[in-house]
Amino acid sequence: MSQSVEPLTVRVQAVRWEADSVLSYEFRRPDGAALPAFTAGAHIDLHLGNGLVRGYSLCGDQAETDRYVVAVNRDPNSRGGSEWIHANVHAGETITVSTPRNNFPLAEDAEHSVLIAGGIGITPMLGMVRRLAALGRDWTLYLAVRARGQAAFLDELTRLAGDRPDRVRLHVDEENDGAFLDIEAVVAAAGDTAHLYCCGPVPMLEAFEKATAGLPPERRHLEYFAGKDDAATEGGFEVELTRTGITLTIPEGSTILDAVLEAGVDMPYSCGEGVCGSCETRVISGTPDHRDLILTDQEREAGETMMICCSGSRSARLVLEL
Repeated sequence: MSQSVEPLTVRVQAVRWEADSVLSYEFRRPDGAALPAFTAGAHIDLHLGNGLVRGYSLCGDQAETDRYVVAVNRDPNSRGGSEWIHANVHAGETITVSTPRNNFPLAEDAEHSVLIAGGIGITPMLGMVRRLAALGRDWTLYLAVRARGQAAFLDELTRLAGDRPDRVRLHVDEENDGAFLDIEAVVAAAGDTAHLYCCGPVPMLEAFEKATAGLPPERRHLEYFAGKDDAATEGGFEVELTRTGITLTIPEGSTILDAVLEAGVDMPYSCGEGVCGSCETRVISGTPDHRDLILTDQEREAGETMMICCSGSRSARLVLEL
């Protein structure tokens, strides 16, 4: 799954209001050259001027090679990313971004796709809807927001629905006595062949996982924006880095990534919570203690890669290709 994350310098072509507290940012290369291709569900990392690196889903059309578009919700509980972007990223400026990665791919051959988005979780879903519409595939989108003004891209989604406006189903908590979207009912109505996708806040994703627990793994897809479990900081094991030829003892209170960066090893990372995939690293030997939300159960069992920002070791020694 590990992919190249070579940085790109892009210009902020436009900043647009999309909903209450949501702005979209359009990036193009200053020389007008084509950007690396991406597929629906992919994201890029933005390298911010305050030293942070944050990942955001691409919500544009994958057929467009000249621009990337992301949308950022100004989160009141921001860890420094969304607040900084809203305050400091303006049209005409340049910014460094990564090449696209996709941990949330679309099954393009599905007979029917059911997309469930909560708030800013609409961003990868919009890219998926664009692709499904282009392929002529059947789809239904459920968008859940607390207040109607928070429903980003609603006009664009309605346009993509064409002569089937019922494809887009908006649930507003405030207009339903505060009740959340009934994920269990959505899943039950999806049909026996549908692929189901979910992206949104942790409670929604946990409800989705529970409701889809009986479905084949290949038919259920989800993407977390924030981690569920604490990072592994117990320490007390060694990590050998084969490329750099050094061995580190991971102290209590540190992650593997902390120790690797402290040793001066340069490597990509972003979220620090095991949700973006930037730090995915090949495991040569040893048994990882997986804490990420990207790898499948089968990939965890195989133990061939791990996210070193949050995962630790169940063995006394890990050997990593770093």
